[in-house]
Amino acid sequence: MKWETLVQSLFDTQHSISEQDLFLQGDAEFDGQTLAVIGTTEHAPIGVALALTQAQAVLDTIKNHPGRSLLLLVDTQGQQLRRRDELLGINRAMAHLGMCLDLARRKGHKVIGLVYDQALSGGFITSGLIADACYALPEAEIRVMRIPAMARVTKLPEAMLEELAQSNPVFAPGVGNYVAMGGIQSVWDSSSPEQLRASLRAALAQSNDQDRRASDGAERGGRRLAAQIIEQVLQAS
Repeated sequence: MKWETLVQSLFDTQHSISEQDLFLQGDAEFDGQTLAVIGTTEHAPIGVALALTQAQAVLDTIKNHPGRSLLLLVDTQGQQLRRRDELLGINRAMAHLGMCLDLARRKGHKVIGLVYDQALSGGFITSGLIADACYALPEAEIRVMRIPAMARVTKLPEAMLEELAQSNPVFAPGVGNYVAMGGIQSVWDSSSPEQLRASLRAALAQSNDQDRRASDGAERGGRRLAAQIIEQVLQAS
């Protein structure tokens, strides 16, 4: 889904969201409250400049609009694979973005992620996955990497990884597998503007007091041991 179509369905004309250099930013009116909307489009590669631009938008919201909810619109092919960005410290820029979103949450801002098109690797980790809760549209594409690329990195046969993907969501791309692992809270019904608005309304109403990703993954069978190991570590500390 194009970001313009999504925004029109969610907010009609009650928004100031615009795009510049693959970066989305603006405010939107929804059910009597103002939301700060930040995101990317056109499968944007997240380089140093784009990561810092997003981080600045988050900090501006914290400074100028205390407590305002943040909606992150995610469409990224992952981190920018370019020597210049590596030399400039893309890892630190993306970590800074993640820390700014965490600061927003600690300051009382609800942070909601929505994968409306594509979400890959590091560009997804430091945006939607670090939100209070992340959601996705049915047509979205989510993965760490394709199985052929995974085979090259792990030196394991593609056939073996394909077989593992049938029973273990960790090895498999797709929205459904990320729901099973707890990374995606739920899939929004995009069949009509009314359904999309109802999904956003429900997401805003949910409490952000507890991170349920690991426990959701255990309950859904996608991450069977994560919650158990986290609890053991907490008890031992």
